[in-house]
Amino acid sequence: MDEFLTGKNAVVTGGTRGIGRAIAEALLRAGAGVAVCARGAAGVEQAITEMKQVPGGRVTGCAADVADRSQVRALFEQADRELSRIDILVNNAGFGSFGSVADFAEQEWHRLIGTNLTGAFHCCQEALARFRRDGGGYIINISSLAGKNPFAGGAAYNASKFGLNGFTEALMLDHRYDNVKVTTIMPGSVATDFTSRTAGQGNDWKVAPEDIADIVLFLLRLPPRTLVSSIDVRPSRPPRRG
Repeated sequence: MDEFLTGKNAVVTGGTRGIGRAIAEALLRAGAGVAVCARGAAGVEQAITEMKQVPGGRVTGCAADVADRSQVRALFEQADRELSRIDILVNNAGFGSFGSVADFAEQEWHRLIGTNLTGAFHCCQEALARFRRDGGGYIINISSLAGKNPFAGGAAYNASKFGLNGFTEALMLDHRYDNVKVTTIMPGSVATDFTSRTAGQGNDWKVAPEDIADIVLFLLRLPPRTLVSSIDVRPSRPPRRG
């Protein structure tokens, strides 16, 4: 248990696997209650069952597509019922889809922007309404180094993460005097099955999801007077090129 987090409650989107799952489990171990979501109901139910094994773990959640405002509202309303109040939002839901601009499907563009960027907006508005009522809170948006470094084939993904970075910085400026902290975490290569481009390859050199979870806990433990507004995270020794 953690004196800073015991009794706090968090919503973690995309919290059933990968980085989101590691963050949710770290929060539970620290004494926080957690509400998670993902698009598939079966995956959410399985993850909740497994995370309830964490000693003292208070966990709930439901299937929710964060691009759909009504589903986001239902997630937060469930968190209200099960956890009573929300102190922390971790916007982690996201996916990658890659291809040249000329060949990229318009439907896929809207799906990616809807999840990676509009979804964060939906969740932040729901959280901010509660923070305003309850006296403050903390929003942590999981972005990517792709939000600073464009690459060929990444136009849609880059756009979503560049947008998320700008949105998060403005969000921090909008609400810093409302007792709301806001941080962007920008990981590079993380050992997850995020895209088929990395699945099945050696992951020993990559950042572990648990490392990102540790950073989240570090941020939440900082005193109220101190804000780390953004963090770049990258492997310390990636494979040499050439």
